[in-house]
Amino acid sequence: MAEMDVALKDALQVDGAIAAAVVDHTSGMALGTVGGGHGFDITVAAAANTEVLRAKLRTMDLLGLREKIEDILVTLGSQYHLIRPVAGPAGHGLFIYLALHRDRANLALARHQLRMIEQRLEV
Repeated sequence: MAEMDVALKDALQVDGAIAAAVVDHTSGMALGTVGGGHGFDITVAAAANTEVLRAKLRTMDLLGLREKIEDILVTLGSQYHLIRPVAGPAGHGLFIYLALHRDRANLALARHQLRMIEQRLEV
């Protein structure tokens, strides 16, 4: 199991990574962040993307869907934003947020790497 700092460092090693965070989706507070800068405030992005996750969870509840979210992808013109809830009892209420440069990232590989990071995460 990887501690949060190690997991965040690993996330920043994903090709094209801009920034990453481990976020509490109940409060919107980032428990740890790495990267960002140059006009990309990872703390603001992490808090704002909490609303994306909450909206999807509400929608699933309204639809009666009893499934778990593996990840959520937001595709922008120049970036990918991945939101991956942390599974298991230790990760209850947490998600990993990863922002990537679209032109430098391999989306399938990034999703796979984020899944591996999430499985090793120890909070």
